[in-house]
Amino acid sequence: MLEKFHCKPTELPLIFVTDPAIIGIGVKPGDMIKITRKSATAGESLYYRYVVET
Repeated sequence: MLEKFHCKPTELPLIFVTDPAIIGIGVKPGDMIKITRKSATAGESLYYRYVVET
């Protein structure tokens, strides 16, 4: 994914490893996650986050 968008992990929006939304899915700092959100106007929107320590 990073090669596709020509970016570095640190250029992505961050999410803390302690965020309640990702606790329990087995992520660790340094991982990148994809979030899919339903949207009334766009159908579905994709968001990417870089997991960091608190």
